[in-house]
Parts: sequence; C-alpha cells; structure tokens
Amino acid sequence: MSERYPKLLIEDILDSAEKIISYTESLTFEEFTEDSKTIDAVARNFEIIGEATNRLPDEIKDANPSIDWHKIRGLRNRIAHHYFGINYQIIWDVIQNYLPDLIKQIKTLI
Repeated sequence: MSERYPKLLIEDILDSAEKIISYTESLTFEEFTEDSKTIDAVARNFEIIGEATNRLPDEIKDANPSIDWHKIRGLRNRIAHHYFGINYQIIWDVIQNYLPDLIKQIKTLI
C-alpha cells in the first residue's frame, strides 16, 4: 500500500469531522434535531469517518492509541445500521464533547 493512501484516509477523516462542526456550530440541540438536512449530512460524514477508520492500516491505529478507533467505528455502525433509530442526543454529545479533540488528534497525523 502506498504512503499516500493512508494519508488520504486521514484527510477524509479530518475533512468530514470539520464539516460536521461547521454544519452544527451555530445550532442548539433542539435546532439540530429539527433540521433533517443537517442530520443527514452529519450522519453521512460520521459514516465516512468510520469507513476511513476501518480502512486505515493497523500500524497507524496501533501507533496512535490515544485515538479511540474502536468507538469511532462503533458510532459509524450504529448510524449505518439503525436507519430509523439514531439517538440524536448521542450524536450531539459526540459532536460537542469528542469531535473537537478528534480533529486535534487527527491533525497531528498529517
């Protein structure tokens, strides 16, 4: 596998995480839950983050244990496989409390 391929996956994770922040930074939780377009966009970008995480080589994940790769994949699976049962509070909590730190951590990998 070329060095560029993992770099592209890391850039996909960063790009999607930053999009999620930009889509939600001016919203309250209530506004978020009432905006189906934003919910769809956020869900799609979490799916991209999870899929890119899945495809990252184990060497990169093993070298960066401070990033909870398992939880990232788990969130993607919850969103992708529970079409009508997404818990908006969990998504919101991840956006507010986890995503900014993930962005900082991912930036160190580029």
